Amino acid sequence: MLGSATSAAIGTGVHAAATVAGGAAQGAAGAAATAGAFDPRGYDIDTLFRPTQPNATAASTDVRGEATRILAKGLAAGDVPAADRTYLAQLVAAHTGLSEPDAQKRVDDVIASEKTAAADAKKAADTARKAATALSIFTALSMVIGAFCASVAAALGGRQRDEPAY
Repeated sequence: MLGSATSAAIGTGVHAAATVAGGAAQGAAGAAATAGAFDPRGYDIDTLFRPTQPNATAASTDVRGEATRILAKGLAAGDVPAADRTYLAQLVAAHTGLSEPDAQKRVDDVIASEKTAAADAKKAADTARKAATALSIFTALSMVIGAFCASVAAALGGRQRDEPAY
């Protein structure tokens, strides 16, 4: 009974952690689906045709998709390179009317937010992994205890069966 209660309690913790991790993964998948599936070559193609100065009236470029690919590639590598940060700031400034320093601050804030979200998702996944490990250990331990109790009960029952009835 103790093993069952422990398994239920740990199972609830695993479920909660898995829900958090699943939510973070869904958020990342949703962002990828919104911008189209991340194509590493898309970033390279973007760099080939990147203008020296972003044009706010250029309708031929998919600014949101390009920004998503820049962020995805940079954050997958650990950090967004300085050249890409500068270009993103120029894009934001050109399309929002912000000054360069304000656009740079906005880009830095978004990158910091994305890094925090990635760290939180990793932490939730680690918590779920540790909880699943503990659940596995407690389940195996409760099965060993159950097997021991069953063998003791079988030995006692066999002894009682074999004793002569008075």
